[in-house]
Amino acid sequence: MADLIKDIIKESIRIKEAVLSKLSKEIKTAAGMISIALKKGGKVILFGNGGSAADSQHIAAEFVGRFKLERQGLASIALTTNTSIITSIANDYGYEEIFSRQVEAIGSDNDIAIGISTSGNARNVIAGLLEAKKMGLKTIALTGSGGGEMATIADLALTVPSDNTARVQEAHIVIGHIICELAEQNLFGK
Repeated sequence: MADLIKDIIKESIRIKEAVLSKLSKEIKTAAGMISIALKKGGKVILFGNGGSAADSQHIAAEFVGRFKLERQGLASIALTTNTSIITSIANDYGYEEIFSRQVEAIGSDNDIAIGISTSGNARNVIAGLLEAKKMGLKTIALTGSGGGEMATIADLALTVPSDNTARVQEAHIVIGHIICELAEQNLFGK
């Protein structure tokens, strides 16, 4: 058991070191895109399934509440939280449209849409990103496993170099925290 724990933690460290060496520039770019959108009165729209839905909510909470700095709330929403909207869209149009319909309803051209999927191939997340692009929003994909289809359609792909869902999700939260901290510094730093 102790060896398994050690192996899991070492793998998580290896993936985060790979993120550091391969994605630092893209993470900085994402924070810059988000900072510009927020300065222009836009919002951050996040969406994903399962653990990625929880990550969407977590990152949105960091923007709306605060991350490190005492500052005003920043406009951000996770499209994973309103069960009445999700279930009515899934029932009337199909599960694949649960994010695209919401993006269509609340998205505007100064917004940033962030789709999160460890495989990069979640059909409803892809549909949400495609709707965002159609509407003129900037798009960011948070993926793993080589990026999947999402990496080919988003304006910016942050692809964690791993096929292990748990390790990809851990890296997504680290990336989300870094982006929040950089955006706070861009907008409110001294």
